[in-house]
Amino acid sequence: MVLFDSSISPLTHSAKLSSPLLLSSLSHRPLRYAVLGAGFAGLSVAWHLLKESPKDLNLHIDLYDEMGIGGGASGVSGGLLHPYSPKVKLLWRGAECWKECMKLLSIAEQAVSSEEDFVSLSGEFDQDFGGILDRRRGIIRPATNMKTLNVLNDNAKNCLANCKIEIIDKNAAEKLVPHIHMPFNLAFYMPEAINVNSKYYLNALFLACQNIVKELSASSFGKKNLCLQKKSVYELRELEGEYDAVIICLGAKADLLPELAGKLPLRTCRGVILHLQLPDKIGEDYPDHGPSILSDAWLAIKGNRSLYLGSTWEWKSRNSSSNVSTDEASDALQELLPKASAIYPGITSWSFAGARAGLRAMPPLTPHGSLPLLGCVNNILGNDLKCKYWLLGGLGSRGLLYHGWLGKLTAEAVLSCNEQIIPSELTSWKNKDSRP
Repeated sequence: MVLFDSSISPLTHSAKLSSPLLLSSLSHRPLRYAVLGAGFAGLSVAWHLLKESPKDLNLHIDLYDEMGIGGGASGVSGGLLHPYSPKVKLLWRGAECWKECMKLLSIAEQAVSSEEDFVSLSGEFDQDFGGILDRRRGIIRPATNMKTLNVLNDNAKNCLANCKIEIIDKNAAEKLVPHIHMPFNLAFYMPEAINVNSKYYLNALFLACQNIVKELSASSFGKKNLCLQKKSVYELRELEGEYDAVIICLGAKADLLPELAGKLPLRTCRGVILHLQLPDKIGEDYPDHGPSILSDAWLAIKGNRSLYLGSTWEWKSRNSSSNVSTDEASDALQELLPKASAIYPGITSWSFAGARAGLRAMPPLTPHGSLPLLGCVNNILGNDLKCKYWLLGGLGSRGLLYHGWLGKLTAEAVLSCNEQIIPSELTSWKNKDSRP
């Protein structure tokens, strides 16, 4: 077994990936990894383990999720993708996150386009959205108070070149979204921002993982294998002795593992997302070129007559079911509709068509913002373990933006057994003073 050495300095890409190759050749067996969770984090880690591992390495990955691909909070995400915080500030490492997420979107799109028989497993919640992977119409955020207005002006000057912020006036905004309400007659518009069909995307990314397995296994190099295990892992000790590394990507469910219960500085938050449709009797569609809308409630436009409306925040919830009761849906409507109609009055003509919910794992606040939790957790679990345990968690409501870059970092750290590949801001939570 290759031991983890926290004193190892970051290595070159070719050198740092020599450890799993050496392990595989010496043991004459495939290197075995378990990835727990098939949401944004788990699928990204699985893809990057396959992509970043040496081609002649024999590698077997088991992807565990009792709900299947995108069965948790990731699969019901609204899918609004941009590198800025709700206050319009560029997020920590926003450029890296945006770049890697765009790469994964492209990979997923290529997988779908090359697979004639690909069928979306999105479920009833996405059936009316035309089976598209993403809708590229941008995102608009009206200025609703002086603080937002000031932040808009500051950040429009320092935005990313490939996801710029345009300050637009009321006339320009109404050309994008007729009758939009503009309290300060100004809004910021991100034309490159994207609305992703999350469940469809996750299934497409899984297909991409399967494709790369076929491609690499058909070559004269090492064998790769990826198996989806639709079952729960209730305790980490169930996996002891079976794997060389276990990567925990369970979101809010990570704290349900007895070995980690109460040891992660995470807060849980259940959010309800509503599906609204424009009735047939209403002749005026949402404009095809119209962007999604950010405000106190967000509108993720999925088509001319379908949208998501979100989201509620129920702190400390332990309810991870995606099912929403009639009362819970009614409460969500009463909370979200006034917020949405304050910016887009036309939403009052739309009809309720369904609801789903997800349980998010919200990370602690740091000087750099609310950053996810990464790193090897053997020091938390105990030092007498036979394999290495890693965590990628606490992506919160920004999982779609974070998952590409952080999944890549985690995969490279696992393959090299070198935690120092990960920025210290993402592993500092393990310090004694920062743990609960």
